[in-house]
Amino acid sequence: MSSITSDYHDVPAIHRAPEYVRAIAPYVGGKPIEELARELRLDPASIVKLASNENPRGPGREAREAIARAAAELQRYPDGNGYALKQALARRHSHSIDEIVLGNGSNDVLELVAQAFLRPGDETVYSRHAFIVYALATQARGARGVEVPARQYGHDLAAIRDAITPKTRIVFIANPNNPTGTWLAAEAVEAFVAAVPRDVIVVVDEAYDDYLEPAQQSPAIGWIGRHPHLVVTRTFSKAFGLAGLRIGYGVMDAEVAALLNRVRQPFNVSAIAQAAALAALADTTYVEESRRINREGLRSFEDGFASLGLEWLPSRGNFVLVRVGDAMHVYQALLERGVIVRPVANYGLPEWLRITVGIPAENARLLVALGEALAAARGCADG
Repeated sequence: MSSITSDYHDVPAIHRAPEYVRAIAPYVGGKPIEELARELRLDPASIVKLASNENPRGPGREAREAIARAAAELQRYPDGNGYALKQALARRHSHSIDEIVLGNGSNDVLELVAQAFLRPGDETVYSRHAFIVYALATQARGARGVEVPARQYGHDLAAIRDAITPKTRIVFIANPNNPTGTWLAAEAVEAFVAAVPRDVIVVVDEAYDDYLEPAQQSPAIGWIGRHPHLVVTRTFSKAFGLAGLRIGYGVMDAEVAALLNRVRQPFNVSAIAQAAALAALADTTYVEESRRINREGLRSFEDGFASLGLEWLPSRGNFVLVRVGDAMHVYQALLERGVIVRPVANYGLPEWLRITVGIPAENARLLVALGEALAAARGCADG
């Protein structure tokens, strides 16, 4: 038996991981309520979390009932193919079940696209200020992300098209975009998709589409027949109120779906998540009410920001980006007042905070706390 040299033993195991993996800065989500409660010894019930673009209403009644029924069968593995939910989605979108891939949140579908199509040395293209997972999923495969400068904080489709090279394998478009809330009209998006070479996958991430008014909601899923390089992702985490269950999906050409299913985990979506999503999909009244509450919440934020003399970006999501100056100082001051929002310096926006729309009482509390936090920040600056 050959011996292993001492030099081999002297190399820490983590150094055997690819350099591009070791260089990844881990994704940091909104601070959990329980964490803030521990840090500042606050009552968790007194904390308002407006940091993670969650639906503040919680799941609808039909989804909660479906969760309770599914919980009685937790000794069984889920349907790895998600047949019932795929059938419902196929009817909703007029596609076959072979063109639908379920994911552990739509984030999972984004990762599956990257896993299926990227190799070290390949490139992806996305906009500055776009969802940070596009860059993370790219780097995790040893590929290179090409970040295109934003146009008025949103996507510059012409510049993105110009950034595509023979090395490009995937283009990511978020519509509406997180964290800026900017939105592109359907005609512009389809013209862009049509202009992208067919050997490049175009992912249109529509996590917030259900918050748009019906006349503005995306028809992109209907384009897949004439644009087979298009992948459209959706989620149940936002307007459907199921963020804690992690369930999303993508609609795409059947051959693209087959590739994603080859790299997908066999049981990547739990039985409870499938049951809840199936029920939530049919509960159109819940989504309509969530849309109305969100619309009114955005208006209340805009009125409040105007009274505080702040700049904000008009949003088509369930959140709004507001410029507060020393964002980290204001963020910390809000935490001390039991209000959690999201700083976005890691998106290249160090003076801005992203604030999720809550229920009316939460929105009102945020505006009061924000006024106090801004005053405290100005006091520190004057001192």
